Amino acid sequence: MASSFFFVSLLAIALIGAASTSNMDNHFDITWGDGRGKILNNNELLTLSLDKASGSGFKSKNEYLFGKIDMQLKLVAGNSAGTVTAYYLSSQGATWDEIDFEFLGNLSGDPYTVHTNVFSQGKGNREQQFHLWFDPTANFHTYSILWNPQRIIFSVDSIPIREFKNSESIGVPFPKNQPMRIYSSLWNADNWATRGGLIKTDWTHAPFTASYRNFNADACVVMSGASSCGSTSSSSASNNNKSWLSQKLDSTSQKSMRWVQKNYMIYNYCTDTKRFPQGLPKECTLS
Repeated sequence: MASSFFFVSLLAIALIGAASTSNMDNHFDITWGDGRGKILNNNELLTLSLDKASGSGFKSKNEYLFGKIDMQLKLVAGNSAGTVTAYYLSSQGATWDEIDFEFLGNLSGDPYTVHTNVFSQGKGNREQQFHLWFDPTANFHTYSILWNPQRIIFSVDSIPIREFKNSESIGVPFPKNQPMRIYSSLWNADNWATRGGLIKTDWTHAPFTASYRNFNADACVVMSGASSCGSTSSSSASNNNKSWLSQKLDSTSQKSMRWVQKNYMIYNYCTDTKRFPQGLPKECTLS
């Protein structure tokens, strides 16, 4: 009980601190959907919708190379089975890098699945999946990606759920050279998204809508090949006022992440020996 109270308190503090506003039109372009993506409420709210004809999506105007990216999302409510709300960072090209949040829809009353993945040089297969400890459709919650040269940390309401460390020393590629844009899309994936494709999208509930607000990027913006941060070495982080460039999980955050992974993780590629009969990926051997 004491442990549960600690994390509920932490969640409350995180929500109180997530009340800033952001002009979505300054940061994002609606890229597809034929009017199904909208920027509303004096540019403070962005919505994507999906119906049987099409989904919709947006991307950031800026490219980033390292940063702390926060966005508040309210996911598709009700029977959202078959739908996927993807929110991710990605570069371009055949050897792209990518850092993914994907939210897999559900039958009413069942938990959403939060799917995470990291691609480096075109290679992914690093999935971890979680359920959430709240209803992500009832209110907005903050989903964050901290990306620096040493690690990638996925967080929900300031509670870390996953850390992917730079393991180049043992031959594991790490995304650190390719600038990435932020993308999001709401689309139909009922061939795989809900219970492996067993549950199909019920179009009588369409249009499905996901909402976004309070975007914040404390990040290095790349324009014409130059970074707004100048050097991104750890030693210069304090000079640039970019403490996140060398940030890592403290003992409290590590405890929080262990709590999430113990109670809410439903899939971890690093324990899937059937999938990797020749041996688990190298980074799985590290603590």
